[in-house]
Amino acid sequence: MSTLNLTRALEELAADIVCQVSDFSHIDPKKVLICVSSTRSGGVHGTFAKIHPLRFPGGSRTREVKRARRVFTCTMPTVTHRDTEILYIIYFLVPRFLNLTLREKLVTVFHELYHISPDFDGDIRRFPGRNFAHGSSRKRYNALMDGLVDRYLQEKECLDCLDFLEVDMAALRVKYQTIVARKYPAPKIQIQG
Repeated sequence: MSTLNLTRALEELAADIVCQVSDFSHIDPKKVLICVSSTRSGGVHGTFAKIHPLRFPGGSRTREVKRARRVFTCTMPTVTHRDTEILYIIYFLVPRFLNLTLREKLVTVFHELYHISPDFDGDIRRFPGRNFAHGSSRKRYNALMDGLVDRYLQEKECLDCLDFLEVDMAALRVKYQTIVARKYPAPKIQIQG
């Protein structure tokens, strides 16, 4: 039995997606910190992953917010990893994420990566309108992710980097003596005013 470094496996997958799929070519994987967060239940209902951008719209580190007569200055924290400033943190919620099918796991990874702004400035990709995170139609957003996953799988010659995604958490525990992953506390915005 061996050890599965879940963080490294997800980082390698994300780097491969960035190299293989042109829609993600603007992403520098070194500036995206991949982590895991625990879920209480292993069921497949609920949130599977989440992204924390470390900049406000336009890549700004600070933003002024008016509430009644007061003005507050909000500042995003600086996060560094291996001497590199991080612009995004993606959390995969385990075991819930790992209990999805291979395809659902890939769609989830693509979904989170697609939230990264085409400007790669630390902000999320913003769609017009009120639902700026997913656009006017969540169904259309999910269909786009399905299409990107299909294209990725068709062009992929070697599927070795997907081995860890082909089974659920219980099977991974049988296969590996130890499963390790990076945990990192959710960044907190500093508010002054």
